[in-house]
Amino acid sequence: MDFVNLSQDNVHYINHKPWLKIKRQKTKTTAEIPLLDQAMSLIQKYRNHPLAQENERLFPRISNQRLNAYLKEIADICGIKRNLTFHLARYTFATTITLSQGVPIESISQMLGHTKITTTQIYASVLEDKLGRDMEQVQGRIGATFGKAS
Repeated sequence: MDFVNLSQDNVHYINHKPWLKIKRQKTKTTAEIPLLDQAMSLIQKYRNHPLAQENERLFPRISNQRLNAYLKEIADICGIKRNLTFHLARYTFATTITLSQGVPIESISQMLGHTKITTTQIYASVLEDKLGRDMEQVQGRIGATFGKAS
């Protein structure tokens, strides 16, 4: 979980926009990721948390097991029947937040820290609704040129 090691030193500004620059623990690759407003809100929220300040981190330092326990508690409160985990959060980011919103798979691969695009392509294989929308766009583009099939 790279995020528990994030410090203010990882936040950089490019063209007045916040970016995260990190070296991945697992792959040892460097990633630069533009931060969404929602991510910056979370950073601001936890900036003064005692456990974050103690370690000079952006977020309190917690284990993967504890994080998953918190996610389970959130699921229970919200009536979500699915087993929420940190890995599922990454998966949701890759599919729902980025891929289904048109972010190129190469960019998603970089943000997730994958060293091979084939690893990221596994996420793409489940997005039938995106495939349907993509083909509707193609139909819209070629429909005027080639007319409707008879």
